[in-house]
Amino acid sequence: MNRIRRPAVAGLFYPDDCRELQAMVQGLLRNAKTAGNPPKALIAPHAGYIYSGPVAASAYALLLLVRDTIRKVVLIGPSHRVGFQGLAVASAEFYATPLGNVPIDRRALEKILDLPFVVALDQAHVQEHSLEVHLPFLQEVLNDFELIPLVAGAASPEEVSLVLDRLWDGPETLIIVSSDLSHYHDYRTARAMDRATSEAIENLQPEKLDGESACGRVPVRGLLHLARRKNLAVRTVDLRNSGDTAGGKDRVVGYGAYVFE
Repeated sequence: MNRIRRPAVAGLFYPDDCRELQAMVQGLLRNAKTAGNPPKALIAPHAGYIYSGPVAASAYALLLLVRDTIRKVVLIGPSHRVGFQGLAVASAEFYATPLGNVPIDRRALEKILDLPFVVALDQAHVQEHSLEVHLPFLQEVLNDFELIPLVAGAASPEEVSLVLDRLWDGPETLIIVSSDLSHYHDYRTARAMDRATSEAIENLQPEKLDGESACGRVPVRGLLHLARRKNLAVRTVDLRNSGDTAGGKDRVVGYGAYVFE
């Protein structure tokens, strides 16, 4: 990988024009209906902005209250294109979006590189959208910050939990798990499935999540495993699907936003 990981889905999942993208993200944040304390960790979706952007914004709007505090963001999402064991880090020094370059915290990555299931695999990052789509939101709601990007392959909740715990640090560090919920069911079925998934997340029950629950179940289960140990409280701030935002109701994708306080 080159020094800069270039955008893979700009112009597809979100606008590739800087001004258009900034205006869209600002509009989503402005329209977000949310309240509460700034989170230590959050789960947010990673689809195209017209579909999942309103749901993601409901969580990201809370970060405006701590935009001067957060200096590091641990961002972990599932691999959609490359199969591998463990968690993948990249060799790049920056992640780029149309809004600019986000520096990668190489020093923080040193904390986890000794773990046998943490692998250097640029291929897992190059075309992966589950991390990329979160960056314009972060660039808009935070001031200067460094990124710790991780792509999850096949990993246990305990392995993900260990990595997140090593990177947890204090209030200057935010943990983000990227995940959509159910995929391609009819509207009524999806709503029932996603409510059950939300209950499992709120009750810190990773064992109740399976492949049908969430595409990012690997990092979600790891975060829940750690949150249960740290006695965190979880709150659902938004739960919708593509049938509510910008699609039909015959085959929908579910989106949830959750904050850990």
